[in-house]
This record gives sequence, structure tokens and C-alpha cells, in this order.
Amino acid sequence: MTRLLGVIGDPVAHSLSPYIHNHWLRENGIDAVYAAIEVKADELAASLESLCAHEAIGLNVTLPHKESVLRLAATASDTARRLGAANTLVRTPEGQWHAENTDAPGFALTLDYGDINVEGREVFLLGAGGSARAVADVLARRGARLTLCNRTIARAESLALHLAPAARILSLEDGLAQLSRASVVINTLSLGHSGETLRLPESAGGIFYDISYGKGAAAALAEARRKGWRALDGLGMLVAQASLSFELWFGAAPDLAAAHARARSLLEAVQ
Repeated sequence: MTRLLGVIGDPVAHSLSPYIHNHWLRENGIDAVYAAIEVKADELAASLESLCAHEAIGLNVTLPHKESVLRLAATASDTARRLGAANTLVRTPEGQWHAENTDAPGFALTLDYGDINVEGREVFLLGAGGSARAVADVLARRGARLTLCNRTIARAESLALHLAPAARILSLEDGLAQLSRASVVINTLSLGHSGETLRLPESAGGIFYDISYGKGAAAALAEARRKGWRALDGLGMLVAQASLSFELWFGAAPDLAAAHARARSLLEAVQ
């Protein structure tokens, strides 16, 4: 019987995850299919129950469900609990969902591959959602001088309290006004999907990293390059966390470099 996997979120039609995972499934001779499944916020609990009943064996989770899905899972890893967010679900033999977080180790891998050293550097993190929690945790553990910028101050304060107690907290408006202080800016806000634009100051060699990719990140990355920033998208993070998810489901670790090259070629073809 062909088994089901997928990524749930809203929006999700743009996701490259099905292309990445279905290639790995074919490559490993696994009888399964991976699909993008749009799930609205008020449909999450029912959708998880339905997918479990249909014996889906694993799911990735994207906006806006990473925090909610953790509360709905029967069990969770220590990392997911500590971060307060999950991006991967594994169906247990008992027919329940177990929550994991591969965003944090996936982001850490991209810093290593991108030769990005954040220790002692001024890093501004835009956003305080599920993905931002994983990013903030890695940055704090690596010694970044972290500033958290978010529309809702209380949300950023909660993130800092649990994961980055030394971080400075600013409103998003104040943070954007002070970006000239940053040597690294990491955007976790879904600005490109909502049609908003991000105005950056001029930079002489700073790093701008948008964890989105494709059309969702295009405007911000173009703005960053115009202003002198080294601009990176989130495709590397997508592939890295996907590889870690695949290993959780099947015990096999795909080739990251080859997967990233395929994903980059596909992204360029569809843009």
C-alpha cells in the first residue's frame, strides 16, 4: 500500500517540499507519496485526526501551525518542547502523532555551510513565531548579540524569556529603524506572501538572510542586494530540515549537497 506524507500549512501551494521528498522516496525505493496539504488554522485539529486515521506516516508543518501542532501532538521531543514549536510529525506505532523540531538543527547546518559566524556579532531577528524560536535558540547558543524585533512585544519577550534571555527586545518598527546597527539580519516574517515590502539601510558587507525562498523572499533579497548586503534565502534551511525529517521517518539521511543543487535548479526554473 502506498503510504502518505506531506506538508501542512497555509499558504502551502508554493512549497518545494513535495519535489524534494518525492525525489528521495523514489531514490530510496520507498512506496510513498508526499503532498502539499492546505490546512486552515481552524481546521488543524480535525485535519491531524483525519490524516492519522488515513495512516499518514509523517508530516512537515509550516506557517501558521508550528506552535499549535505541538499542543495537539500526543508526545514531543525535548527539543520541540524546549522551543515551543514543531515542524515535523511522526506517526507512532500506536497511531498517534509525535512532534519533533528539525528547524533548529537545519538552521544551524545552513550557518555552517554558509560560513556565517554569529559569535559576538549584532544580529537582528525579525519575527517571533515558530520558526523564529528555532532560529533564536541557535543564535543565542552560538553567542550572537541578539535583538528580537516583533510587532507584538509580549510575544518577543516570551521568546526571549525561554530561549534567549540576554536578547534586546524592540518593536518591529523600532527594529527596522535600527537595522544599520546590524551585521546580520534574519527575517522570519512572511512579508513576501502578504505583499509587504522590507526597507533596508545601506550596508558594507552585512548579511541578510530570509528564511523564505522563491517569490516569498524575492523582493526582500533584491532590496538587500541593492543596498550592499550579502543576501541569502531559506532554501538551504528547507533542504536541511527536510533531510533531518526524512531521516526521522525512514532512518536514511539524503545527500544534502545534491538535494540543494536540485532544489535550486527547480526554483530557478519556476521563477
